[in-house]
Amino acid sequence: MKKITAIIIDDEELARSLVREYLSAHDNISIVAECANGFEAVKEISERHPDVIFLDIQMPKLSGFEVLELLENQPAVIFVTAFDQYALKAFEVHAVDYLLKPFSKERFDEALRLALQRLDNNQPVNVAELTAAVQPKDQPLERVLVKEGNKVHVIPVEKIDYIEAQDDYVAFHVDGKSYLKMQRLSTLEFLLDKRRFVRIHRSYILHLDRLAKIELYAKDSRTAILKDGTKLPVSRSGYDTLKELL
Repeated sequence: MKKITAIIIDDEELARSLVREYLSAHDNISIVAECANGFEAVKEISERHPDVIFLDIQMPKLSGFEVLELLENQPAVIFVTAFDQYALKAFEVHAVDYLLKPFSKERFDEALRLALQRLDNNQPVNVAELTAAVQPKDQPLERVLVKEGNKVHVIPVEKIDYIEAQDDYVAFHVDGKSYLKMQRLSTLEFLLDKRRFVRIHRSYILHLDRLAKIELYAKDSRTAILKDGTKLPVSRSGYDTLKELL
């Protein structure tokens, strides 16, 4: 029987010990690391390349979703969560394996069986879509993470001037610098606070606090002038949205 390697990631020792106990009944699975926070998890997963991870979602420093965002190669994932039933609907729609705390050994074994079945399919979790699906509407995104080599930039959304679509990437423009991340602008639009961030064009989302004025460029064509002098195109629908908010 093929040996499977696993990493347990949870900030609660009791939760890690329960997963450890349940895994002890599976002789073909070896636990290669345990992590109490997201930064430890990213390091251990990147170095040890486990087959499967048991990943808590609500953790200090980095959430489970943020951990997955930072991985270049994603292992099979079993989310361990205390999310409510509404959020779990999204997990089921996205065919994601999860364990709702507290969970029984039978439920654990079932989730493990499904995860191992999917190992050979090599289908990573679509983190951006899943995050958007479970994000409470009254809790907009507070920060974005961008990985450059071994460095992780944690960018509070209030520091973002505007966001620009660039093919399969988005560029976060912050204090004259830009940070590229593979993500859809439409996904970010859903996650951000709509009272502060506006889709002014198919390729741009603007932080309203950075807007200085709007100028008429041509007939039915306008330009947003930012406080630092940056000029961004404004579509007709983008202008209609701006008028409602300003």
